Amino acid sequence: MIVLVVGASGATGTKLVEQLLIEKHIVKVIVRSPEKLPEAWKTNSNLQIISASLLELNATEMSAMVKECHAVASCLGHNLTWKGIYGQPRKLVTDAMRRLCNAIQSNNQQVPIKFVLMNTTGNRNRDLKEPISIAQKCVIRLLRLLLPPHVDNEKAADYLRTQIGQNNKSIEWVAVRPDGLINEEEVTKYEIHSSPTKSAIFNAGKVSRINVGHFMASLITDDNLWTKWKGQMPVIYSKSHQD
Repeated sequence: MIVLVVGASGATGTKLVEQLLIEKHIVKVIVRSPEKLPEAWKTNSNLQIISASLLELNATEMSAMVKECHAVASCLGHNLTWKGIYGQPRKLVTDAMRRLCNAIQSNNQQVPIKFVLMNTTGNRNRDLKEPISIAQKCVIRLLRLLLPPHVDNEKAADYLRTQIGQNNKSIEWVAVRPDGLINEEEVTKYEIHSSPTKSAIFNAGKVSRINVGHFMASLITDDNLWTKWKGQMPVIYSKSHQD
């Protein structure tokens, strides 16, 4: 398979790319600073590194990036700095995803492309009307006011739900919602739920970035797993951190 990954230089994006390379897939990454990538990537014949700022590519360039790809995955996120949180672009994830989806649809490929978005348990799946406590609702409203990246995550998932929808001829999608992200070196057992089983605000679970990368890669490569979760927003927890 040919997979385009954006946000590949991030802490979770690198794990996703590594999982795809382990399975011998052809991976294309768009990064602004290729010098920060692992040295092993630069000599891997299955990896194409495209040095560019995603939001600065024009429509023709974007269409060329996604052409012949079987899947696109986004691990984009805002840097945890003052500029990253409050500076521009405030809708980094949403704008990048919208442009990628437009590019995919402009190519009119015969088979739908899989689009996997890394999202967050702090965002509800409104298709399921997931219940949350009044206290959590208050905190979420505060986050929307104080943290632009949270609004960006909400709008990105809503774009997939409402604009791409369930019957798009060019794109099928899954929005993966990890809970509290931690670093681990190896893939461990994890569990997937259609909705959070814990409060993302008051009783968050944990999941390793490598497990998130493994699940996203599995969605892309395992058609049965994809069929089970397409058009949904599954939540992932590492089992070893749920006791």
